[in-house]
Amino acid sequence: MPTDDPADDPGDAPVASAPEPRESPAPPLTLHEGYTERLRRLGVRVTPQRLFVLEAMEQIGGHMTADEIMQWAARRYPALNLATVYRTLDLLVSVGLVAQTDLGAGAVHYELVGDSPHHHLACERCGYVIEMDEALLADLRARALEVHGFHAQPRHLAIFGLCRACYDAAQTGS
Repeated sequence: MPTDDPADDPGDAPVASAPEPRESPAPPLTLHEGYTERLRRLGVRVTPQRLFVLEAMEQIGGHMTADEIMQWAARRYPALNLATVYRTLDLLVSVGLVAQTDLGAGAVHYELVGDSPHHHLACERCGYVIEMDEALLADLRARALEVHGFHAQPRHLAIFGLCRACYDAAQTGS
């Protein structure tokens, strides 16, 4: 049976020594293809604006403000405006693809949600942010259930205080 694939041309190799055909692995998804699929699974309409916001968040990584996302995405999609970025972020937060956190710097920060929740310790003095493992909240969740009958499910939490350096500086009076 004829094919359009030049690799299947019988003139390229003797028939007797041709290896058995194997399924080749699917090509890796581009960022947009991966996000398109995720949005569709969540029942969310796929738009260029949503894809560019998600791509910006993946490329920049970590915590970012809507302004930072806007600056990155607008270079690739000039028709994008800040109001659209905020609406897109609100939608992505509501469907669980993005987490929104106030890290105490006067602006809300956004981050792509990973496979497991993580939390933050934010220094009120210098602004240093430490990622904290979800396991550290196990006792808090157990206590909330025991005392209040509340099933806590923190997804992206910031706890404010002083980092070690700022605490030590405060203790020594500097």
